[in-house]
Amino acid sequence: MITLADYWMGRDVKYRDSLTPEIEENAEETVRRVNRMLDWMERDEVPLELNERHSLIASGWRPPTVNANTPNAAQRSKHMVAEACDLHDPEGQLDDWCDANEDKLAEIGLWREHPSATKGWLHVQIVSPRSGKRTFYP
Repeated sequence: MITLADYWMGRDVKYRDSLTPEIEENAEETVRRVNRMLDWMERDEVPLELNERHSLIASGWRPPTVNANTPNAAQRSKHMVAEACDLHDPEGQLDDWCDANEDKLAEIGLWREHPSATKGWLHVQIVSPRSGKRTFYP
């Protein structure tokens, strides 16, 4: 499971001026939904690997300054409003689980970027993309 502290990655302190009550609420909801997904993954015995920071989080909240300096980040990334989370997925096992469990993603209220665009991590978000597709291309 992940915590809000994991999700913030210390940025809630360093970039306090960019943090709004709406972003804090979004972060709580994102963490809640991601933890529901991780709970199902654990039940299905999907291996959850920690990254070099000893976290499942590859990227959590990104204030505008961080997002602007993140390679290949969308200018209007859902990370900037805490509606998205990237999980460490070096072998694609989390993506494999999502492929087989889109019904569970729908029940939780998560959408994900297509695995071909996220080698090494799983991007999930709590809002639908414009396409409305559960798995979408960025």
